[in-house]
Amino acid sequence: MQDNPLLDFSGLPRFDAIRPDHVGPAIDELLARAEVAVKHAETVSPVTWESFVTPLEDATERLWRAWGQVGHLQAVVNTPELREAYNANLPKVTRFASSLGQNLALYSQYKALSESPEYAGYDAVRRKVVENALRDFRLGGAELADEAKARFSAVQEELAALSAKFSQNVLDATDAFALYVEDEARLAGLPAEVVAAARAAAEKDGKAGWKLTLQMPCYLPVQTYAEDRALREALYRAHGLRASEAGPAELDNSGNIDRILALRAELASLLGFASYAEYSLATKMAQSPAEVLGFLRDLAGRALPFARRDRAELEEFAREQLGLAHLQPWDLAYASDKLRQARYSYSEQEVKRYFTEPKVLAGLFGVIESLYQVKVKPDSAPAWHEDVRFYRVENADGRLLGQFYLDLYAREGKRGGAWMDDCRNRRVRGGAEQTPIVYLVCNFGKGVDGKPATFSHNEVTTLFHEMGHGLHQLLTAIGELPVAGINGVEWDAVELPSQFMENFCWEWERVRAMTAHVDTGEPLPRELFERMLAAKNFQSGMFTVRQLEFALFDMELHSRFDPAGDSVMALLERVRDEVAVNRPPAWHRFPHQFSHIFAGGYAAGYYSYKWAEVLSADAYAAFEEAPDQLAETGARFLAEVLSRGGSRSALENFKAFRGREPSIDALLRHSGMAA
Repeated sequence: MQDNPLLDFSGLPRFDAIRPDHVGPAIDELLARAEVAVKHAETVSPVTWESFVTPLEDATERLWRAWGQVGHLQAVVNTPELREAYNANLPKVTRFASSLGQNLALYSQYKALSESPEYAGYDAVRRKVVENALRDFRLGGAELADEAKARFSAVQEELAALSAKFSQNVLDATDAFALYVEDEARLAGLPAEVVAAARAAAEKDGKAGWKLTLQMPCYLPVQTYAEDRALREALYRAHGLRASEAGPAELDNSGNIDRILALRAELASLLGFASYAEYSLATKMAQSPAEVLGFLRDLAGRALPFARRDRAELEEFAREQLGLAHLQPWDLAYASDKLRQARYSYSEQEVKRYFTEPKVLAGLFGVIESLYQVKVKPDSAPAWHEDVRFYRVENADGRLLGQFYLDLYAREGKRGGAWMDDCRNRRVRGGAEQTPIVYLVCNFGKGVDGKPATFSHNEVTTLFHEMGHGLHQLLTAIGELPVAGINGVEWDAVELPSQFMENFCWEWERVRAMTAHVDTGEPLPRELFERMLAAKNFQSGMFTVRQLEFALFDMELHSRFDPAGDSVMALLERVRDEVAVNRPPAWHRFPHQFSHIFAGGYAAGYYSYKWAEVLSADAYAAFEEAPDQLAETGARFLAEVLSRGGSRSALENFKAFRGREPSIDALLRHSGMAA
């Protein structure tokens, strides 16, 4: 057993040594240890932090860390063997988590702790841990009767399996598609590095010509730059029908969606909530589905006039300049890029040549260092792929604060999108400090022909966004696991630090420092930056209502949807009637790929992107208001928001930083939608 890397907690995870056959034995061993610790905790007396909370956390933390490593590998280097091991162990882990959340004896012990003389002497952090635990036991079904408890556990277990299956179907449907093009003329308009990568992909498959896929580094450039309209349509159609009834039955998410929604409604009902949305909001800043829907519709009312203007301008341009009498969904990105070029004389592709990977990373680390007086340095660790890098963050005195893995490039077997996840959280016990470690994952294109990778400005923003999440975890000053880093932070406030970081991608000095043309090494010219800035809010109305479409669909689906008399697609069409200016075709199956709400943590929570954007824009405005006090404002943001973790409510954090309630004004101004 000792040679099982998943059972080694002595240092950094041994990602280079973990094999699928390690998963079952390690998880069984850790589950057994955790169950022993739970049994002990149920009856320990007297109930104190040291006798009850600490040993329980010791055992469960190791289980979650090992399982986190397995889940991470499943997302970044997916293989049939690893998937099989993950799926085989998922029910056991889910069952344990469910039983933990429902354990009446543990619930009673936490209650006893909250009523003990010791509790009065706790600091705010420990009191928050206990308060959250009591709340989570109630939400976990601890107060249910035995029969209802068993059903609650079964529902949670099935939901976990369905979420995993939903995500795997999307990944498999994405990876399964390939379009081989033998006539190079059909690739006209595509950037040279995309064509080179397509050629290499075809060669790898032993085929002639070029291989086009639905991976983002290929799909997005085809939609944006390919002059061949039929080619754009072919990929758009394949992308829009992924994991639906139009493809292989075993990858169709239709049944998974219906079952997930039914089980979520049942879960909420067991706990006495009127809907899954109410259950979801019990741990968020927003108080009710009605409040969220009101917030979204208020924003829609402000954004729609701008969105309609954006659409009308695009239609007119496409008709008069591109000869496209009817603007189709597969024309949107292409026509938008052409309009942006015509209006602002620059293309994303032109800008992308300047954002070379070494400069972007140096620029990102420079922002972090100037804001928070820390140092980011290269470090080494066993990794899951040769492309992965590892870094350490130190304070001004050279003390280690945390470390992070950076996995930047798209590849087969890797989930799409970009995300941050925690590998190990900060914990202080007995005077010893465990420092945090996080994963930062993106899906950018690799450099070709010996040149460094180049990023679009949008990709640079994505990298800053994920780093913002990472900093929330890495710079926490809290030593209690349940509220350190992003643990315990209300979900609709989790995006505040990430969206906040995006703003620095629009400051001239920052941008200049992170550019060097891939061929000449020249920094981005100021006049090109000015054109980018002028174009910053290009189509921001259209972008905003698209996000609102997803958020309204999610909240309506989880608060008022009745499957008996309605269909998921019909609901989506009604939401589009209300807010959409760009309508996908009726055959498009967006819900079948909406992993955020069916396989991620955003069910009845997708609104939080916009909710947190209000907070992040207002937080950044504090830096705009005092441009010569960067370090002081940064220190305050670190002290009141980043370092606090979930030890205090997000609203308290915000008010401590800003000195007032949040205001929507900065968001509207930053988006070019101010009155």
